[in-house]
Amino acid sequence: WGMPEKKALPIDKVDGNFVRTVKNCIFSKSIPTPLKGPLRLAAACKDVIEGILDLDASVTRSGDFLHYASGGRLLPGSVPLAHRYGGHQFGYWAGQLGDGRAHFLGQYSNKKGEVWELQLKGSGKTPYSRSGDGRAVIRSSVREFLCSEAMHFLGVPTSRAASLIVSEEPVLRDQFYNGNVKAERGAVVLRLAKSWFRIGSLEILSQSGEIDLLRKLLNFVIDEHFPFINPDNPEKYLVFFSTVVNETADLIAQWMSVGFAHGVCNTDNFSILSITIDYGPFGFMESYNPNFIPNTSDDEGRYSIGAQANIGLFNLEKLLVALIPVLTQTQQKQAKIILKGYANIYQMRVHQIFKAKLGLLGEDEDDNDLIAFLLKMMEDTESDFTMTFRELSEVSANQLLNRNFTQMWALDDLSHHKHFSDWLNKYLFRLKTSDWIKCFTDVNPRYVLRNWMAESAIRKAERNDFSEVELLHHILSSPFVTQETAEEAGYAARPPQWARRLKVSCSS
Repeated sequence: WGMPEKKALPIDKVDGNFVRTVKNCIFSKSIPTPLKGPLRLAAACKDVIEGILDLDASVTRSGDFLHYASGGRLLPGSVPLAHRYGGHQFGYWAGQLGDGRAHFLGQYSNKKGEVWELQLKGSGKTPYSRSGDGRAVIRSSVREFLCSEAMHFLGVPTSRAASLIVSEEPVLRDQFYNGNVKAERGAVVLRLAKSWFRIGSLEILSQSGEIDLLRKLLNFVIDEHFPFINPDNPEKYLVFFSTVVNETADLIAQWMSVGFAHGVCNTDNFSILSITIDYGPFGFMESYNPNFIPNTSDDEGRYSIGAQANIGLFNLEKLLVALIPVLTQTQQKQAKIILKGYANIYQMRVHQIFKAKLGLLGEDEDDNDLIAFLLKMMEDTESDFTMTFRELSEVSANQLLNRNFTQMWALDDLSHHKHFSDWLNKYLFRLKTSDWIKCFTDVNPRYVLRNWMAESAIRKAERNDFSEVELLHHILSSPFVTQETAEEAGYAARPPQWARRLKVSCSS
């Protein structure tokens, strides 16, 4: 347990949580503001507590844990910090942003040799809070806790969540920005990542002309998180950029493979380690729709699910702009060529993933058309994204041939398309030529965190009933396995009608 950042990266010389413009540092010291009690543990992740933090899960039932994991007490040796960063929000430079309600507690080196950064979210004001109160509410905290863990078990790179602690502290929120302010309750998530640095961490330094500090932060990030890059290599920043381009394309392809829309892909929400961070107004797509927008604040659909790959490119362009002061003219030209390769990397990755989702082995020049044909039919028939692929991986060849889709509601919807027979014949022919083995249920989840499921759990949690949070957390930790409790809860059944219209507010 320790604070290596303190030794390597500069901390703000000014103390205190008052809001200010911060210069020439990476972090500011900031003490969490304890939540007003009584406190309750709403949820804890055994996999994180035991597998990452090397603790026995029983520790979460102690009073000490409640205080340490909510900001009421500090762990020995911890000097809490708030990180300074900027960002492009909805396409425009927003200046200084930073951790407005999060506190970095330190790094933990576990017995596997992994180093994890611990952070509290919702733990009070910092110098970066702007007009905010530094708090998070139960609604947004349940969503962050459940989704970061759901994404991990789906195999998507992500931050993790150790615990969710709720209080009786009133927190005022205008959930849909319509003037209807109401008191909700404060909550804190203890979350972990290998690093919380994001594109905006580099942008703020470049924009402020703090080039020596930009170089220092880049060197630190490369040393800590990109060990294959030789620190003495004069091309190291170019190799770093190339790696981030590749891994960002891969991450967004993985989002698409599970129907995940992040909802607010600003550069301050994009990790330079290419992991999913900052769960806000996200959503898992119900019926297949490339224009799916989960966020009520996104009027123009900038962050629709189908726009995510292009937004990834926009964010990488901004990363390149931030790196220009440390790249030679030649390296800048090479970086632009690397960036031009992003679209191909993304398309190749999406192609590989969707082939796997359809159980297609080997190579066939018509595979792209087969995938596109299916997605177009799904869009036309408003077929469920998750369950169409899942049922295709569960159905037998005989059932397909005979169109026997009893109890397969998503495939039944799809089969009403006028071109379904044409597609099915092509698909069955392709399966015959690919040494088809029925083994692709392990790439097609049966359960994802649909917004209506999260909403149901939130409504109960706001009444101090955390049973559905617990149930969802348990089920989503095995999303590829059919589970009796999940089936009884209707988590793989046709979603209720209101679910399709459900959007999520940024107000959290």
